[in-house]
Amino acid sequence: MKIRHFHLSDIALGLCVVVTSLWTLWGVGEMFHEGWYHPFEWVFFLIPALISLVLTLLALRWPRVGAALFTFLGVGFGVFTLWRYRPGSGRAAGWTLGRLLSLVPVTLFPLFIGLLFYWGWRVERARGSGEGSGGRRNLRYLVAIGVPLLLGIALAIEPAYRVAHRLDDGYLGERFIQGNGVALHWAPAGPGWQRKGGLSWNELALYGKGRVGFEGKRFGDDGFCNGVGDWEAHCATEEDMRNYGLCLYLNYEGTQLMPTKQGFWRMPTTDEVVRSLTRGGLNAGCIWDASTGRPLCKIKPDKETPLWDPKSMVIYYWTADESDDGRA
Repeated sequence: MKIRHFHLSDIALGLCVVVTSLWTLWGVGEMFHEGWYHPFEWVFFLIPALISLVLTLLALRWPRVGAALFTFLGVGFGVFTLWRYRPGSGRAAGWTLGRLLSLVPVTLFPLFIGLLFYWGWRVERARGSGEGSGGRRNLRYLVAIGVPLLLGIALAIEPAYRVAHRLDDGYLGERFIQGNGVALHWAPAGPGWQRKGGLSWNELALYGKGRVGFEGKRFGDDGFCNGVGDWEAHCATEEDMRNYGLCLYLNYEGTQLMPTKQGFWRMPTTDEVVRSLTRGGLNAGCIWDASTGRPLCKIKPDKETPLWDPKSMVIYYWTADESDDGRA
């Protein structure tokens, strides 16, 4: 029995399916992690997988067009990355070895796929086989669509069930959460909870230092401080959070920021937040492991009331602790 040979375009198809599947893996995970707070907001996280699938189908139908698109994609990513990290372009500038190596998967990989589609088309045309039989062509389409689709469905079953049963009692007022070694009153929805995020740890910790407010106190993003010169003048500390933090300026009801320090509320520690996490209305039994920087939980907690607003886009909150001298 003669075994049919693989075409170069079949190898290209296999690589495309891998790429689409990886984007599907990322998209499904992120849409339930970050995007499930507003109707159809989660669709955004499936766009990369959809783009990859469309490129694959175009390349299967019109190999030369697909080859050109993959080539353009590889060159485009490479040029963009080099331009973004060009010397002198900012704090994160510089063409380091790590960044240059990061160009390989986003540049050479699409170029290689494009080359396979192009040479596969040339070889098949030279053999007079064109795109192959209708059955073979349809099988390629089926593989390109079916594998990522089945993977996405399989990955979505558990988080979809979890989100569908997420507890949301609709009450965003003051809460008293007790258990797992903590007994704390949590402020109601308002300026103490950033519904859309965006404030740096420095802004929160230095809110009452000097002129009350956020102006001129950002000094970094994602918990990192980029202060220069006098370190204490730029980078907040845990002591600053205790003495000048935004929470200290909330009124007694926790609904309004006052012009002077009130002292009714404070920023919780990481351990206090972790110990207050819940799942299905029950405490998740979590503790904070400072040595690893990760929580240890008896059951996996979820973004639900009473501690979370499931309809808010926020999935992370700052705490009173700092990781080290330059990072919260």
